[in-house]
Amino acid sequence: MSGNHNQSLERALQIVDAAAAAGVDALKIQTYTADTMTLDSNSGDFSVTDSSSLWAGKSLYQLYQEAFTPWEWHDPIFKRCKERGIVGFSTPFDETAVDFLEKLEVPFYKIASFENTDIPLIRKVAATGKPMIISTGMASIAELDETVQTAREFGSPEIVLLKCTSAYPAPPSEANLATIPHLQELFQVPVGISDHTLGIGVSLAAVALGACVIEKHFTLCRAEGGVDSAFSMEPAEMMLLVEESRKASAAIGKVWYGVSEKELESRKFRRSLYVVNDMKKGDAFCVDNTRAIRPGFGLSPKQLDVILGRKCSRDIARGTALSWELVE
Repeated sequence: MSGNHNQSLERALQIVDAAAAAGVDALKIQTYTADTMTLDSNSGDFSVTDSSSLWAGKSLYQLYQEAFTPWEWHDPIFKRCKERGIVGFSTPFDETAVDFLEKLEVPFYKIASFENTDIPLIRKVAATGKPMIISTGMASIAELDETVQTAREFGSPEIVLLKCTSAYPAPPSEANLATIPHLQELFQVPVGISDHTLGIGVSLAAVALGACVIEKHFTLCRAEGGVDSAFSMEPAEMMLLVEESRKASAAIGKVWYGVSEKELESRKFRRSLYVVNDMKKGDAFCVDNTRAIRPGFGLSPKQLDVILGRKCSRDIARGTALSWELVE
């Protein structure tokens, strides 16, 4: 949900309802305040100066004041998630947020890309003994190794890494999805994607490469605005992503050659050898009376060279599938 509630609890609950209706498994919010994130300052260090940014011209404090989810909303949001049959959880951004979320008994935690090098926060979250989902945006292998080892050492029983490009929106050309199997091999953990690109193509490609989690920003309507609305999915798009990603996952399957169960009936549409003109006993098989055609109930087409020139063992009617017993 991020900040797409636009500071309305009613809208936040509507987002939960819409997400559940779209078929998602879980909905994540963020736990911070502007004061726990930064200083109330307009100096250069504390301002968004990139003119191409969605948040250009704002101070960090202004941005987080606009985007934060009031802490008193967490409980009703999580309760609505439970009512709708999906999992509610959050991203804590400092130790006070972890303490607060522990009181709400969240089942697991998400670490944002910008916090994946905050080792004290990683220790604090891991010490809860709960699983962690960690976005990998901007992190080097060395930084990720320190983060993962810290999470394991301090008690997190399960870790999922999310390949992430921390640009908003992110260009598909910088998704570098080939990193997904590499992360799996390096850290021996499940890997998913935190996808800030537009559309569903990148997420589906990630599934094909082994992604087991897809994280997407979600809103009721981009036209209604909000801090993240420009790169967030609307309900119909999310429903499509859910449907197509599950198809993609099911389609990966296993290494398989030969006839599958669903192909059994299709075997008859292969070509095979048939007598295409009436033949009398003793007639020779030739290209005028024997051809490889559909369906596939006769001898294999590769036997044609063996058959040509040999004689038939009995009268054969046009349209008869050729078998060895018909050949002298």
